[in-house]
Amino acid sequence: MTDVRGEAFLKTVRDNAYGRDHALPRDPAAIAPDSADDEQVGLAIETLDTHTIEVLSRQRPWRSNTKTRGWLLRRGLMTADIAGLALAFSLAQHFFSTTANDRVGPGFESIIFACSLPVWVIAAHLTHLYDRDGERAGHTTVDDLVGVFTVVTVGSFLFTTFAELTGAVEPNPPRTTFFWGLSVILIVAFRSLARTLCKRTPLFWQNTIIVGAGEIGQLLARKITNHPEYQLNLVGFIDPKPRARRSDLEHLTILGTPENLPDLVELLDVERVIVAFSNEPHDEMLALVRTLRALNVQVDLVPRLFESVGPNVRLHTVEGLPLIGLPPVRISPLSQHLKRGVDIVCASIGLIVTAPLFAYIAFRIKRDSPGPVFFRQQRLGRHMEVFTALKFRSMRVDTDETEHRKYVQSTMSFRSAAGTNGLYKLDRSDAITPVGAWLRKTSFDELPQLINVLRGDMSIVGPRPCIPYETEGFLPHHFERFLVPAGLTGLWQVTARAHASYGEALDMDVAYARNWSLGLDLRLILLTPLAVLRQGVTA
Repeated sequence: MTDVRGEAFLKTVRDNAYGRDHALPRDPAAIAPDSADDEQVGLAIETLDTHTIEVLSRQRPWRSNTKTRGWLLRRGLMTADIAGLALAFSLAQHFFSTTANDRVGPGFESIIFACSLPVWVIAAHLTHLYDRDGERAGHTTVDDLVGVFTVVTVGSFLFTTFAELTGAVEPNPPRTTFFWGLSVILIVAFRSLARTLCKRTPLFWQNTIIVGAGEIGQLLARKITNHPEYQLNLVGFIDPKPRARRSDLEHLTILGTPENLPDLVELLDVERVIVAFSNEPHDEMLALVRTLRALNVQVDLVPRLFESVGPNVRLHTVEGLPLIGLPPVRISPLSQHLKRGVDIVCASIGLIVTAPLFAYIAFRIKRDSPGPVFFRQQRLGRHMEVFTALKFRSMRVDTDETEHRKYVQSTMSFRSAAGTNGLYKLDRSDAITPVGAWLRKTSFDELPQLINVLRGDMSIVGPRPCIPYETEGFLPHHFERFLVPAGLTGLWQVTARAHASYGEALDMDVAYARNWSLGLDLRLILLTPLAVLRQGVTA
């Protein structure tokens, strides 16, 4: 049931749908429908789901052609950067007083710094620190770390150099270092706060339409609905010949054909259109994309060979023709040593910090049910080498693995349906111990794998350690996941967890192996606590 506000919104949209003046978008003047297309758009609007109506009705008082998620975040992040820099400079001045040789006092120095703030903002803009949120659905503050570090480092160096060259102040390395480090910390913290506050406003929701209701379009829709933190409101599909919808997507409507899309963008405040393998002719789709870009809409294209494209692809051109470059699948010896060094440091620190937790969990397991503290199982690591993986025991002793073996085979395809709770997770409540349920909810059952990392069996980041019988359903490319060591956390664990089928998880493991980088490892390490917390909230 829609509320009064939702009904009022629907009436406004109906008026616009049946009486559009195409020269003046959003004109509320109501006249009779002048074409079959107007009638089709009007009928599509009548079938919008309740969530979409609610989102649109809350957005409408705020919305304009320019006030979008990107507009909101640019202002919020700019304010966060200026506040972080100003506070860091003020504290640096407070704790590190000026010297007798300085030609200017603290007040005049503050004025000079304030005048330099626009330069800092321009530098952040050139580093794309203000425009990623509107473009990338899953962009987080973690993704800003390199850019923030670079801007603050270069900016601090240039500001200090300018002050020294002009003779305004004497060199003060402790104050410069303090300002540099505190600026990075405060800007990151304030950016995180700004994103949190912006997410609570109606403008942060991005109304999204998917062009193509085939297998890939519906797969994409399921992935989006599994991530409410993206705050992408799926309005529906555009497809003249749609496939039957999956049971978990029946609430999404078919809005019409590509010819209706520009009108729907205007009427329903659509910010993002995703083209997912439409059957329309190439020339028509190209004309449609060009029309959408003129309407201030973010257009995302699913590449035809998307299974082969990873996060580290490189885009280059030949006489203006864009080419997607896929780098060779290899890790240099130096990179392997760097990865191993990170593993040793992280595993050592992790084991020391969690030692009291290890003792507490061991006590709870022994008290909860008979059997050993650790569960040992043969797993496959790099180059399919067998090793014994350690976990805290969360199930009763001698639990049969046949049920899990069958479940893996049944979820190898992305077409396989999720469970009743919307998750691809085998229900073993009859075999899981009470303390085991808590261990699995918090992912504490995997902490003993830090010992495997220290031994060299595993890495902190990598594909999920594979049970030998799981390879029975592998496709040839799935074996590429064994090019890197198995990991305690990884791309699948951070981005999807139980929301992905087993086959999709394997594809993400392969994508990680093909696109490995030290930067990707560090990003996944930083995102892992957030993923675990999110799992705990939704479990």
